Amino acid sequence: MVIIPVRNEAATLAAVIQSLHGCGTPQIRVVDNGSTDGSAAIAAQSGATVLHEPVSGYGRACWCGMQHLPPHIQWILFCDGDGSDDLMQVPQFLALCDRADLILGNRTATVAGRAALTPVQRFGNRLATALIWLGWGYRYRDLGPLRLIRRSALERIQMQDRGFGWTVEMQVRAIECGLRIWELPVGYHVRQGGKSKISGTIGGSVKAGVIILSTLGRLYWRRCQKRR
Repeated sequence: MVIIPVRNEAATLAAVIQSLHGCGTPQIRVVDNGSTDGSAAIAAQSGATVLHEPVSGYGRACWCGMQHLPPHIQWILFCDGDGSDDLMQVPQFLALCDRADLILGNRTATVAGRAALTPVQRFGNRLATALIWLGWGYRYRDLGPLRLIRRSALERIQMQDRGFGWTVEMQVRAIECGLRIWELPVGYHVRQGGKSKISGTIGGSVKAGVIILSTLGRLYWRRCQKRR
C-alpha cells in the first residue's frame, strides 16, 4: 500500500501515481489534506483511492491513510505528491523487505539528491540526525519522505505525532523498538510543481525546524522518564 499525503499538488499528482503504477504498486491511497486545486479529483481519475483529512497536518494525513487497511497489507510506502521523490527506485525498496523493517531513502548519498536539497534542508538534516545520534546512539543520514515500513513494525511504533514531526518520530521510535533499519541511496528532484509548504518560505522552514527540535526533545524526555 502506498500512502501519499497531499495539499494542492494538482500539477504533479497524476505523474506520481502513474510512476507508482509503473513500479508495480497498484494500491495507492491519496489523502487530501485540504486541497483547493482539484488534487482529489485528479487522484481519483488516476486510479488512486482518495481519503479526506480536512485538519491540516502532515502526520495527520499519514495517520488517516493508515486507518482501516485491508488485512493482507503487510508493507506501507510513504512518498510525497510533488514529484520530488525518485519513484523508479521503489523496486529496490521492495527487494529489501526480507532484510529490514524500515527502509529509508537517503537523499544525501547521491549527487542528484544532494543537489536538489535546499541549504535549509541540508542544515536541518545534519542537525536532526546529529541529535538523534547523541540521544539514541544511531547514525541516520537523512529524514527523507520516501520510506517503506512493515505494517507490524508501524503498529509497534505507535505513532503519536500528527504534524511535521511525523518522520523524525518514526525514525527515533524505530531505534527504540529495535527495528531493522536500512538506508537506501536515492535520487531526488526539485519539486516538479506547486509550492512547498515548508522549505519554500523562511517562516515555513523555521516552523519546521522548531517542530523537529521540539519532537526530539519530547521523545528524549520520555526516554529519560522510562529509565527512572
